[in-house]
Formats: sequence, C-alpha cells, structure tokens
Amino acid sequence: MRPIPILTYHQVAVAPPKGAVYRSLYVAPSDFLRQMTLLKWLGYRGLSMTELLPYLLGERSGKVVGITFDDGYLNNLINALPVLQRHGFSSTCYAVSQRLGATNIWDEPVGIVQTDLMTGAELKQWVEGGQEVGGHTRHHVHLTDMDMPLAQTEIAVCKSELEDVCGQPVNHFCYPYGEYTSAHTDIVRAAGYRTATTTQRSRCAPGEDLMALPRVPVVRSTTALTFIAKVLTSYEDRRRV
Repeated sequence: MRPIPILTYHQVAVAPPKGAVYRSLYVAPSDFLRQMTLLKWLGYRGLSMTELLPYLLGERSGKVVGITFDDGYLNNLINALPVLQRHGFSSTCYAVSQRLGATNIWDEPVGIVQTDLMTGAELKQWVEGGQEVGGHTRHHVHLTDMDMPLAQTEIAVCKSELEDVCGQPVNHFCYPYGEYTSAHTDIVRAAGYRTATTTQRSRCAPGEDLMALPRVPVVRSTTALTFIAKVLTSYEDRRRV
C-alpha cells in the first residue's frame, strides 16, 4: 500500500487581516480550487473517510487522498462543496454537535475570530451534496482535561446527536486539539466509530492504527508546490513526532 494522505482543512475563506490569531487555518477559496484541481490532474480521487477506509485497510488500492474539514464551518458548505462536487470528490466534515448554528466559541479565549458554523439544516445540505459528517465531540473539549465518564459522553453522545440531525451514520471521529490517550481511543472504538483522526503530521502508512490516524495539514501559506510535496513525497512523514 502506498502512503495515503488525509488532508486537514479548517476554514475555506479569505483570511482575516494580518496579525489575526491562527490566520494560518484559513485557505482561500481560490487556493482550495487550485488544490483540488491539482489532485484531479495528478490522477487522485478525493474521498470521505468512509470511502477511504477500504484503502486504509489494504482491501483496495489506487491513487486516493482523504479530505477532512474540522469544526463544521459554514464557509465549507459555501466555498468548498461546489468545488468538491465539480471534481467528483467526497469528504468528511467533523462537526461539534452542540454548537450547530453557533460559532467557534471554544476559540474565543485565545482571540480567534468568531465564524459561523453550519446549522443542522445546512449540515443536511452538506450530506445531500454527497459529503459526510464525522464527530468532533459535543462542545469541542479538551478530552485529556476531563474525567472519563464526561469524555465518554462527549464522544458517544456526539455521534447519536449528529446522526439524528443528518439522517446518516456517523462512523468517524476527530480528537479536538489532537489531544487523546489510549483510554480515549478505547472509548471511540466502543462508541462505534470506525476511524479517528489526529493532528499528528504524516501520511498514513500500512498497518496504521485506525483509532489514531495522522493527517496532512493544508494551511493559508501552503503553495501549489508544497501541496504537491505533501501529497506525493515524504515531506509530511518526516514531521511525524
């Protein structure tokens, strides 16, 4: 199995002014279009985590990348969905079940600009547009800072809440802030999720732990050449800690 990149995006929108906190987490719509076009030109298919799973398990082979969006921003629906549909790609958006229709309030203490998250109805539009929803806890919490029963609620109830909203199974999870322990991976598995992604940087190698998958970050400063290097070479693999 060739290494499989799982791309990580947050916001697909024009970045706030220079000096804004975590400005790097914005990818301009024009850059996102360019990146998806490059994938298509290179012969890759962009896939949701459900469609990617057979490749991660070694049951299928091919030129594929996973495409994931963290947090559930409305700008993903507005700016990313049309591009994904144009290229015939699917993706997974990890949503925070108790923040639908609100903003990224968890970022407020560090001064990150507040941005609209998809409502339940908009999340259904995302699904109806051929995309997938994953779990990202109920409140975007620091799992390692809370007791296990509460962590279990955040992980497991998030799944059922999102399934009620979207009308489709929610089989994939993402650890907020990339924070987790082996006890959390056990909870994720017991809750019925089939994969869980992290903030660990690397492409996925054969035999990767499905409950702790590394990903490839795409940020505002990612140039076209760097994007190609992230997908095709060991550029990100060398950054694995």
